[in-house]
Amino acid sequence: MRRALRPSTALILGSSILAASCGLPRDPEKTSERIASAHELRVGVSANPPWTDDSGAVPRGIEPDLARRFAATMGAHVAWTRGSETTLVQALKHHELDLVIGGFDKKTQWSSAAGVSQPFTRDADGKKHVMLAAAGENRFILALDRFLTAEKRRSEASA
Repeated sequence: MRRALRPSTALILGSSILAASCGLPRDPEKTSERIASAHELRVGVSANPPWTDDSGAVPRGIEPDLARRFAATMGAHVAWTRGSETTLVQALKHHELDLVIGGFDKKTQWSSAAGVSQPFTRDADGKKHVMLAAAGENRFILALDRFLTAEKRRSEASA
């Protein structure tokens, strides 16, 4: 005797099949594929201590450390580009960078020009910090969000 699927199970199953058949999420500019083939994550960094410190030979701080660990999960190294927020966001829009870091708040003025990650921490002022990626590169942003969520959980577990 066959049992009918519960409505909620049928909905989840149907949604999963639809999403898989549509190939979602996608990277129209193929960011994830480029990183995988080049083994390079292009990261723009704007100075904003303690989140980002670009005064040394290699950027340091909370976000450069996260960017390095994220790159490692993709089998890539980080190629750094230093600059102002405006310059880096423009490079991101032209797909010259994959990720931009600089102590950005969730309410960043750049949210209309870039994809914004999930908040990965909250500072002493209550601001939720995010990273920027090219708008529409949803597969890449999803990978970044998953990484940041795992890092946040790891950090909270060790605290």
